[in-house]
Amino acid sequence: MSSQSTKQTLETTIPITAPQQLLGLSLAELTDWVVSQGQPAYRGRQLYEWIYKKGARSLDVISVFPKTWRAAIADVSIGRSQIYYRSVAPDETVKYLLQLSDGKIIETVGIPTKKRLTVCVSTQVGCPMACDFCATGKGGFMRNLGVHEIIDQVLTVQEDWQRRVSHIVFMGMGEPLLNTANVVAAIKSLNQDVGIGQRGITISTVGIPGHIARLAQHQLQVTLAVSLHAANQALREKLIPSARYYPLENLIDECYQYVQITGRRITFEYILLAGVNDSTKQAAELAQLLRGFQTHVNLIPYNPIREADYQRPTFRGIQAFVDVLHQHQIAVSVRYSRGLEADAACGQLRAAQA
Repeated sequence: MSSQSTKQTLETTIPITAPQQLLGLSLAELTDWVVSQGQPAYRGRQLYEWIYKKGARSLDVISVFPKTWRAAIADVSIGRSQIYYRSVAPDETVKYLLQLSDGKIIETVGIPTKKRLTVCVSTQVGCPMACDFCATGKGGFMRNLGVHEIIDQVLTVQEDWQRRVSHIVFMGMGEPLLNTANVVAAIKSLNQDVGIGQRGITISTVGIPGHIARLAQHQLQVTLAVSLHAANQALREKLIPSARYYPLENLIDECYQYVQITGRRITFEYILLAGVNDSTKQAAELAQLLRGFQTHVNLIPYNPIREADYQRPTFRGIQAFVDVLHQHQIAVSVRYSRGLEADAACGQLRAAQA
């Protein structure tokens, strides 16, 4: 038998065993799989480049692979989603509805500026936290996203814009710390395989008992953003139902632990709701709560949703809140969300067309 015939026989007789999806695997892991299929090790590097650098959506498009082997592995999934719907806001923010392999829909948002391209990434299909002011929480929870489904969102935006993604915010659908293992694995792959620096990545959480300290053990160089939205337990429970299981003082203590373990500053997010949590008295209460932290407060004027009756505060009210924090030496900025007109702003994600 000729060497060519032997090669073709190997390609067609070696069982095609693979992880459920290839996206999320490292160069070493992809190389191991390629070798297990009777292919030379250098094809691992080729596969890696086509997945992470060229954005291949299926193995049959990888033209450097032999046709016979491509045919044999055609059913092996890379793990990419499909764009179900795409809308563009006047500020050029783009909202994507992505359809996953099981038919579920998630939202991803691409936020451009002249110097950077940020992706707002979802970590769950829906969200179990049921925050009263958030559209995602109104729709309930279905499941966690896999590592490949998180990475895919970034690759999709990068491919659509034909521009390198520079920043990632885990502020889309879901509570990231209820999917910590997959989020951490995705961050490591996005850093090592896609080439996005960890310091350009932010994880946002409302706080799950024990999970912030658990995240600290991974020693990531990401920014942790903790969503407070109230400076006292009673109001926080009204806005965030899960807060009843996590006293505010315990959450703050765990944040201190995170800073001590990682040496990284925490950002505290605070959505301003007119007449609910935006008074100067409440600003002083927030300053008192955060006293002793080397921290930064990110104020987010409420973005309206159809499912709730909250109102956005006035500019004067926002400025008065900021002034009080400044008086107490609290670093603060106001984030006016992008994509408001396309229902792509903070708190508006609902996996529905705008």
